[in-house]
Amino acid sequence: MPELPEVEVTRRGLVKRIKGHVCTGAVVRETRFRRPVPENLSELLEGQTLNDIERRGKYLIWEFSNGVLLSHLGMSGVLRVRDIGEEVIKHDHVDLVFDDNLIVRYHDPRRFGFMTWFNSKKEVMELPEIQKLGAEPLEDSFNGMYLYEAFRKLTAPVKPILLNGEIVVGVGNIYCSESLFKAGIRPTVRANKISKPRTELLANSIKEVLNASIELGGSTLRDFVSAEGQSGYFTLNAAVYGREGKPCLKCGTPIKKIVQEGRSTFYCPQCQKR
Repeated sequence: MPELPEVEVTRRGLVKRIKGHVCTGAVVRETRFRRPVPENLSELLEGQTLNDIERRGKYLIWEFSNGVLLSHLGMSGVLRVRDIGEEVIKHDHVDLVFDDNLIVRYHDPRRFGFMTWFNSKKEVMELPEIQKLGAEPLEDSFNGMYLYEAFRKLTAPVKPILLNGEIVVGVGNIYCSESLFKAGIRPTVRANKISKPRTELLANSIKEVLNASIELGGSTLRDFVSAEGQSGYFTLNAAVYGREGKPCLKCGTPIKKIVQEGRSTFYCPQCQKR
């Protein structure tokens, strides 16, 4: 499933290639997604300039000259910039057609993502699923004090709390395991037992891990590629994720794997004692 780094990599690739371009229409081959694609999407987009693409959590907010396209990659979605005339393959569901013979092709085998239209950005930001999102981890307002205050009354283990998206968005399973390792915090520790200095270390670790992943193009576990067709290589540098039984890169202790709320968790018993 694409997480924040993969979505941010996609956003940056799209902005680089098509920001400022005029959309000449759309080709909709499938409308049945988590939110339906408007059948008149081509009519809505025709003649509109793409002013920018913003990200909120894992949602992409396409700001056109007169309206907003909201998209989500779901579990298997990919948005790629292609040339007009390139072969259409199975699960290529929507093409956004731009000037200069460019298209943005939405490919989504499992169809848990979506691409839908709103009249204004205000409408998008008022959606319940947008409003319930936690803090953006790459912004300055996300820091140790924010985490400490958020954790104070939470007795659940820290890793599932970070994953649920209500306190901070986009810290997916891979990045959560890596951030906790970097901060020296065991994933099973209760959130309200983490001190202020350690929440500061955790917040900084989350930022560092996410930024490192973005620089490496995200993580490609199955199908993810960037808007320019490139795979992500972050997992090649993972310290704990997917390394069960292998020696810790810091101390040599075998990495341990447990399951928390159905998700695999990897950590070093020595470096993450508490």
